[in-house]
Amino acid sequence: MGREGFFTRFWGIILVILAIVIFVLLVGPFIIPVPPLKNTVPPEQLADPDSKFISINGSKVHYKIAGEGTPALILLHGFGASTFTWHKVMEPLSREYLVIAYDRTGFGYSSRPLKGEWSGESPYSQESQARELVALMDALGVEKAVLVGSSAGGTTAALATVRYPERVKALILVDAAIFRGGPPGWLHYLLGSLHVKRIAPLLIRNYYGHFFNEIRARAWHDPSKQTEEILKGYKKSLRADNWDRALCEFGFAYQSLDLEKRLSNITVPVLVITGDDDRIVPSQDSARIAKEIPGAQRVVIRDAGHLPHEEKPEEFLEAVNRFLREVW
Repeated sequence: MGREGFFTRFWGIILVILAIVIFVLLVGPFIIPVPPLKNTVPPEQLADPDSKFISINGSKVHYKIAGEGTPALILLHGFGASTFTWHKVMEPLSREYLVIAYDRTGFGYSSRPLKGEWSGESPYSQESQARELVALMDALGVEKAVLVGSSAGGTTAALATVRYPERVKALILVDAAIFRGGPPGWLHYLLGSLHVKRIAPLLIRNYYGHFFNEIRARAWHDPSKQTEEILKGYKKSLRADNWDRALCEFGFAYQSLDLEKRLSNITVPVLVITGDDDRIVPSQDSARIAKEIPGAQRVVIRDAGHLPHEEKPEEFLEAVNRFLREVW
């Protein structure tokens, strides 16, 4: 075989290999089977004795309610959390106020709709989540409320305050993820790929456990104080049908809101709470939020991480009660 014949054969083999690789990359994700989750149940079967459900915009929303009177407080959990995150502070708050904690669609024991089960905008988008909050208020007969949002729940609370200021009496942001929290641009583009959408549930199932453990370890100033009861409380909702696909849909539905540019438009009383050792949303982000919202107060809780209402509930309650007494 001559030299030219050798290189012709060599490059021919390379082209065949490249064609096979491209074929696998393009077609492989569509032929890889995505088996159903095992050992999961409808989320309502996981409900607690004090759980309640209500139909909101086609979704079954799980919520808990306690106390009476005004103002009404609505508690919004962060990404990957649920009403459980408020288990140390809900009852004490209900001694003075009507308190409502609910699972945003896709989390806890609320519905996890799949693609094709809704029309129009995804129920997992931030705009839809803000509308869901207001629809819940309508369904429960709450005209105006104090919104208390933790982490990504703070994003929803702030967005609802901007979009529906007439429904908000005051806003309490707890280590709110206003300036960060979404996927980087390149990853958001990748998430839009049909190939990634096809195999994303498999990736979530394989890696979310590690991600969960890492985030829980970083969420507290002293993670050694996280009891087995706390860990079980968070993991319980991972027994719900389609929890993996719901997390994927949140990633697919992410949208840039430029919410930070609208903070100055918030005119209701605002309290910003942060742990001094938040390794997920740095405390300087909370300082920036308090600076950009006119008249906002800021409280830094010492020796606390991303979830001061769990790690330092007494200090959290003191800050919230003092703020509410000052503004009413």
